[in-house]
Amino acid sequence: MVANSTGSPTGSENLRKRNTSKESTSDIITISEEGKKLDQKLDQHGSYEFGGPLGVAAIMTGFPVLMYYLWICLWFYDGQLVYPESVDDIKPFLLRMWNHIREDASPNSYAWKVYSGNIFFQLFLAWVMPGYMQEGLPVPSLGYKKLMYKCNALFSLYATMITAAVLHYTGVFRLTEIIDNYGHLMSVAMIWGFGVSFGMYFVAVATNTQIRMSGNFIYDVFMGASLNPRIGPIDLKMWAEVRIPWVIVFFLSVSGACKQYEQLGYVTPNMAFMCLATWLYLNACAKGEECIPQTWDMYHEKWGFMVIFWNLAGVPFSYVYSVVYMASHDSSKYRFSTPTYIALYTTLLTAYYVWDCAMSQKSRFKMQTQGITKFRKTFPQLPGCIVKNPTYIQTAHGNRLLTSGAWAWSRKPNYVADWIMSLTWGLVIGTASPIPYFYSVFFITVLVHRCGRDFERCSIKYGADWERYCEVVPYKFIPYVY
Repeated sequence: MVANSTGSPTGSENLRKRNTSKESTSDIITISEEGKKLDQKLDQHGSYEFGGPLGVAAIMTGFPVLMYYLWICLWFYDGQLVYPESVDDIKPFLLRMWNHIREDASPNSYAWKVYSGNIFFQLFLAWVMPGYMQEGLPVPSLGYKKLMYKCNALFSLYATMITAAVLHYTGVFRLTEIIDNYGHLMSVAMIWGFGVSFGMYFVAVATNTQIRMSGNFIYDVFMGASLNPRIGPIDLKMWAEVRIPWVIVFFLSVSGACKQYEQLGYVTPNMAFMCLATWLYLNACAKGEECIPQTWDMYHEKWGFMVIFWNLAGVPFSYVYSVVYMASHDSSKYRFSTPTYIALYTTLLTAYYVWDCAMSQKSRFKMQTQGITKFRKTFPQLPGCIVKNPTYIQTAHGNRLLTSGAWAWSRKPNYVADWIMSLTWGLVIGTASPIPYFYSVFFITVLVHRCGRDFERCSIKYGADWERYCEVVPYKFIPYVY
C-alpha cells in the first residue's frame, strides 16, 4: 500500500518526487484524514449554481419550450428557424405554435403506452437479466461505503433489440411509428421527467435520505435531494443514464431508417450514419457499464431534475434532430459526394475510438486503485483501452491523478472526442438546416461549464497537487491549443 502524506513538508516532497514515476496501481489507496475533511467540506451546499433559484426555474420552464419550438421548426417549417415578423404577428405566431403542440404533440394513448412500456420493460430487464457485479468508488456522503452495481445493460440492450425486431416483423409494433409520433412521445417524456424529478425529491425528504440541501425548494428539486436511490438491485441513477436516453435515441434512428426504406426502398448513407453513431454510443455505455460507477455522476452528482429530465426527455428528444429532419424531408436536400461520406464516417469512428479508450483508461485506472485488476471483456475491447504501467500524481488527499494514455495529452480528452461526435450528428445533413447542430452547440456549453465546476472542485480538494497536475497536463481540452 502506498503511504499517504503525513502532512509534513518531507511527506509532501516525497509525493512530488513520485509524480511522474511508473508505479503499480494494484495497491489500494487510502484517503487521508485531511482528505476526508476536504471531502466533508465539498459535500455540503456552498454556493448556488446555474443562477440560483431563478436560474434553475428559467431552465426548467425554458428548455421544454425550446424543445417544442425546435421540433416544430424541423417538422413543419422545413427545418428553418421561424419567428414573428412584426409586433402584430406575435400573437398569431404564438397561437400557431400552441396549435402544433396541442394537435401534434398531445400526450396521446399511443405515446403513453410506448414510452411508459419502454420504461417498465427496461426496469424489468434490469431486475431479471444476469449481470456483472461491479464495486463502485468509496462514496464520501455514505462514510466511504462502496456500493455494488449490477451491470446487465448489455444483455438488456440486445434483449430489447431482439424484442423490437420480432414486434416489427410480426406487425405487432411497427418501428416506423416511433418517428411519426415524435411530438407525442416527447410530451409524455417531459411529463415523466417532471413527475420523477418532483417525486424523487418528496421521497428523499420523506425517507430522510436527502443530502447537500440548500433549503430552497425549486433549487433542491433541480439539483436533487438523493444521491443513490435504488429499487431492489437497480441503481435508478445509473439505470436512467444508460437504459432510457440512448435506447430511445437509437430506436428513433432505426425508426427513421425503417421509414426511409418503406418510402424509398433503401436507406440513405446519412440515415445509416445516424444508426451507426447512435448504436456505437448505446453499445459503448452498455458494454462498459461497469466503468460508470467510477464516474462523478455516480458518486457525487445527486439525482434531480438536472439529471432526470435530461435523461428521460432532453437527450432522446434533442440530440437526434438530424434524424427528425431526414425522416420528414427529401433526401436530395442532404446528399454528399463519396469522399465527403468517407470523411464523415472516418471522423466519427476516430472520435469514437479516442472517446471509448479515454473513458476506459480513466475508469479502469480508478478500479486498479481499488485493487481490481481483472476486467470484464465485452465487444468491442479496443487496443489501448487499459493503460499499462500508468504514471500518475499521488495526492496528499489520497486519490491519484492519471497522467498516462490519452490523459497525458489533455485533462478532458473524452470531452473533446465526445463533442466531435456530437458535431458529426449535425454535419450529417450539411447545411440543410441549422437545428441539428443544436446538440453540439448546447453540448460544448455544458462541457465547458462542467469543466469549470470540476476543476474548481479539484483545486479545493487537491490544492498544491492539483497545481502540479496542471503543470504536467497543461491543456484542458485540445493539446497545444487550449
